[in-house]
Amino acid sequence: MAAAAARAVLLPAARRRLWGFGERLLIRGAAGRSSYFGENRLRSTQAATQVVLNVPETRVTILESGLRVASEDSGLSTCTVGLWIDAGSRYENEKNNGTAHFLEHMAFKGTKKRSQLDLELEIENMGAHLNAYTSREQTVYYAKAFSKDFTLGEAEIERERGVILREMQEVETNLQEVVFDYLHATAYQNTALGRTILGPTENIKSISRKDLVDYITTHYKGPRIVLAAAGGVSHDELLDLAKLHFGDSLCTDKGEIPIRVRDDKMPLAYFAIAVEAVGWAHPDTICLMVANTLIGNWDRSFGGGMSFNTSYTDTGLWGLYMVCEPATIADMLHVVQKEWMRLCTSVTESEVARARNLLKTNMLLQLDGSTPICEDIGRQMLCYNRRIPIPELEARIDAVNAETIREVCTKYIYNKSPAIAAVGPIEQLPDFNQICSNMCWLRN
Repeated sequence: MAAAAARAVLLPAARRRLWGFGERLLIRGAAGRSSYFGENRLRSTQAATQVVLNVPETRVTILESGLRVASEDSGLSTCTVGLWIDAGSRYENEKNNGTAHFLEHMAFKGTKKRSQLDLELEIENMGAHLNAYTSREQTVYYAKAFSKDFTLGEAEIERERGVILREMQEVETNLQEVVFDYLHATAYQNTALGRTILGPTENIKSISRKDLVDYITTHYKGPRIVLAAAGGVSHDELLDLAKLHFGDSLCTDKGEIPIRVRDDKMPLAYFAIAVEAVGWAHPDTICLMVANTLIGNWDRSFGGGMSFNTSYTDTGLWGLYMVCEPATIADMLHVVQKEWMRLCTSVTESEVARARNLLKTNMLLQLDGSTPICEDIGRQMLCYNRRIPIPELEARIDAVNAETIREVCTKYIYNKSPAIAAVGPIEQLPDFNQICSNMCWLRN
């Protein structure tokens, strides 16, 4: 589903390895009933405007290798620096599926100059944190440290092979991750996007050093890499370090059938329904983000639901993930599809206005600290080849009205065959033909 600039919902599309970091909290919610606070609301709006005006410039420089260096210097005492690489599981085939994620695990296992122990001690002694994650289209490595400190062997491969196999077992117990993997498998059948990020067990057991080296050689190209930084970091110093460490080392070439897994022993049903959406740069992306925010999320104690909008380079998934009691699955799906049809036919201006405001609020709340800002810079540079200024993004969100929502939702939702994935006691889940018929109710 930001998304680069403002992801309304963060999906489990990326498997994160975390050293010293807690998971980033994203503020989410339905566009609920509006409240008015008189002068306080006016002062809040003025303060938000002032914050936007005080946002430092994002400087971008392109090296001869094609590597893009992008940074925002806010003068903080800490900084976040990382590499955002246009390479994930989408660029794998059936035989090497899982290589990108395996390579991420090998990132901090030592270098020619430092052993794994030396690297860990050096990072810990300066109070820094290392982080890495792999998604279907991107691989990211980054570190957070004090600004003043900003200045592969066979044995390790075998050890990480076991680590990844254990990670796979953990993922298989996370039913939300399982459902979204199934959803991708049915939505993108026989394509790389339909495969999992970790890869099948047989691939993990057979991936070799040559496979990892071949993947780096093929996909880690200058034009597909962004060196991003935020916090107390000098762009000129960052540029000098990029030339020193990457100057001559990078190549300049660029390189619907529902899935149901029934288990009546499980207490709750987990399922997702989605339609095909658009890629990051498509003109309809912002409108779908507003519609996604309008649908919102609900607490599981009331019948849990999480609206999502996952975008890739040239496609996307827009839909809802739900957790509910087995006896209520049909009713919940019916209510969801009824709301989808209302988006296509009778959504009101007041509802859209609340969703626009909530989307802008969530967007700004997510940019709190050097790490989320650095991630925003790296992701946007890969997706848009620039960082969209906040005023421009807000203007594009404000341009969405009820008529736009109705037109765009009709284009992507009305009378479309959805992708469906369900796990658990799903006997009451309607058959696929019934679900499809509810995507094209007669309009008033």
